[in-house]
Amino acid sequence: MNKKNNNTNGIDKKILRKGLLPYLFIALIMLFVYYYFNVNNTDRHDFTYDQFMENLDGDKIKEIEIVTKGSSYVYEVKGSLESYKEDEYFEVRLPLSDEVMKKIVEASDAQDFELTVYPDPEANTWLIVLVNFLPIALLIVFAFWFFNKQMAGNKSSLDFGKSRARLDNDSNKVTFKDVAGLKEEKEEVKELIDFLKNPKKFQKLGARIPKGVLLFGPPGTGKTLLAKAVAGEADVPFYFISGSDFVELFVGVGASRVRDMFKEAKRNAPCLIFIDEIDAVGRQRGSGIGGGHDEREQTLNQLLTEMDGFGANEGIIIIAATNRPDVLDPALLRPGRFDRQVTVNLPDVRGREEILAVHAKNKILAEGITLENLAKRTPGFSGADLENLLNEAALLAVRRNKNEISMSEIDEATDRVLMGPAKVSHKYTENDRKLVAYHEAGHAVIGLKLKSASDVQKVTIIPRGSAGGYNMMVPTEEKLCSTKSDLLEEITGLLGGRSAEEITFGEITTGAHNDFEKATKIARAMVTEYGMSDLGPLQFEQQSGSVFLGRDYTKNQHFSNEVANEIDMEMRKIINECHKNAKDIIKKNKDLLKLIAETLLEYETLTKEQIDYLVENGHMPEEDESNLESLSITKLKEIAKAKGVKNYSKMNKAELLKELDS
Repeated sequence: MNKKNNNTNGIDKKILRKGLLPYLFIALIMLFVYYYFNVNNTDRHDFTYDQFMENLDGDKIKEIEIVTKGSSYVYEVKGSLESYKEDEYFEVRLPLSDEVMKKIVEASDAQDFELTVYPDPEANTWLIVLVNFLPIALLIVFAFWFFNKQMAGNKSSLDFGKSRARLDNDSNKVTFKDVAGLKEEKEEVKELIDFLKNPKKFQKLGARIPKGVLLFGPPGTGKTLLAKAVAGEADVPFYFISGSDFVELFVGVGASRVRDMFKEAKRNAPCLIFIDEIDAVGRQRGSGIGGGHDEREQTLNQLLTEMDGFGANEGIIIIAATNRPDVLDPALLRPGRFDRQVTVNLPDVRGREEILAVHAKNKILAEGITLENLAKRTPGFSGADLENLLNEAALLAVRRNKNEISMSEIDEATDRVLMGPAKVSHKYTENDRKLVAYHEAGHAVIGLKLKSASDVQKVTIIPRGSAGGYNMMVPTEEKLCSTKSDLLEEITGLLGGRSAEEITFGEITTGAHNDFEKATKIARAMVTEYGMSDLGPLQFEQQSGSVFLGRDYTKNQHFSNEVANEIDMEMRKIINECHKNAKDIIKKNKDLLKLIAETLLEYETLTKEQIDYLVENGHMPEEDESNLESLSITKLKEIAKAKGVKNYSKMNKAELLKELDS
């Protein structure tokens, strides 16, 4: 308790010091002015009329400056005596008369001291204004600036209830031409464009356009871009806001912002409001550990009221986006609010080709690279992933001083997107390299020999992320659903690495832990969700996690302990059968396993074309020395030796390539 009070006192002291600093600064300025005009004037002597006349008659004057003050009927005289030091002077005020001036002029002629006479400065009107009113004006300006500065910290409290929705002036530049791979989704929202352009056409037949459209799907699939394109096609104002912009510390602020947002939108109707990540404010009310959240729930209540309160003829359309539609409040999804829900899924192969065409417009691709092949090599990639893929490839091409993007940069960029950058400086022991090579070769052999298995696109033993190597396999054709045999072969392929380790070395390693994780998930889903086991077509588990803890945190289980034991036995049965099948395939193809593994040790990375040639001919194609990256380590060392590279025998492939490029 004392610690808390001490912290509070410390904060109060900081605030107090911050508030006093400007006043201390003003006090220091005043002290400086006083010191300058008073303390520094210790060398000044104030004379009376008699003292001045006595020195004037005694031939002691050195110089005199006279200023005529007509308004005061005096002469202001400043001068110095013969006995004064350099900085000493006297001042005296004399009556404004011709007799006094005559005496001074006669003394100047007789004694030959310097006499200077200045006209009355008050005779200049502008000078009078400058002297009398400028200080006051400066003081007023300073006071205004000072108090404005003091109030700036509290100014934001006055607009707490103002809407945070921002008008995007660039949205009209985005049209459906910029949105690739979402054919059905664009068809769903075309009605909104027609309504915003010509609402009377709908009102004539009594049709009610959806007031709200909810876009949901995986991240990076183009939900925000689609909303911008709707506004761009309709040529209407586009307001965008994040769901988190509504929620504040104080209860009622979010509801006020909702009211202000709709008020502003009605002024600019027809228009479109886009709420991104609406699950931040639209979660189910009164759910989760610890009860509800008053501020968020009041904000949601106000949003529900506003959406159901304005008429269709007002021309306001709301589009919201989320990755979690399962956590939204049911009242938000009822007819009259977000009554149209559009799923924006990951693109298929045709969609990926269209997306790549959009992002490749300003890229220079090497001859022979087709977007169709790139689309086939990237299943599961979202639009954002594909844009990032081409951008990474372009960056690599620039880094390598190339004039175009080749397949080498695209392969490397794909690996970076999937697994992260290569750890080329990581030093493997020869035993580790051999283990990884045979492990990855085991995956490749299973992929080559199983009918329904995926095509092997790439095998590498270069470590990336937490993996010592990896095998990239893509399906021969993209399917809407998977059969039981497809899933069993997928599990068999995942267990190919461990099977190769057991058969080749008679030992097992920790390298297959990620393979086991994936295989176990598939096997459990087959038993508990897909009904693909001897337990029959029953669903024992379903995802139903708390909306605050995450949907995968817990599962609803509708079975007894006896059934749980049977589920474990069925899972073990599936895994063991697939493991046995994988070992049988590896044993029958030991020569192929060894060929791929030994080639991997020599080249470190094999592409689909190289693997196909290797399987068909039993050796790699003739090496082209103009493409260093495709050469084996042995060949690179021969070239390095010929060029006089030092310590070439201890370098790995990445280090050899770096030395030869330099």
